[in-house]
Amino acid sequence: MKSIEEIIAHKGSVVLTVSPDDTVYDALALMAQHGIGALLVVENEKPCGFVSERDYARKVALQGLSSKEVPIRDIMASPVVYVQADLAIDKALGIMSERGIRHLPVLGADGVLCGMVSIRDLARAIIAEQKFTIEQLQQYIYS
Repeated sequence: MKSIEEIIAHKGSVVLTVSPDDTVYDALALMAQHGIGALLVVENEKPCGFVSERDYARKVALQGLSSKEVPIRDIMASPVVYVQADLAIDKALGIMSERGIRHLPVLGADGVLCGMVSIRDLARAIIAEQKFTIEQLQQYIYS
């Protein structure tokens, strides 16, 4: 099974972040600009939370609050669950399923943030690996 590190190498290591003092509106604008659904919240260069479109929908919009007035710290999920880059994909998927989360920040061997993976990234990697295995088995069987 491949590791998270291989997914990060393929997709890139850029992680967009916001401050807990930014407004929810700022976070939504950044997510829309980059076509993503969640952001890591960082304070003093350390991850302190996570904010997603779902957080906005449930904790701002449905409460009748203004996204331009609510700071991210009021709606972010905390503490941050993260994984090491050398973790196997199936193990990361198990953590996400167990914790009910869709995004995982990834730390390198040095303990520094090196990327982020989504449940979609993991599913794609597993499907690609299974497809490769099936093709190899078919070649073996039919040759």
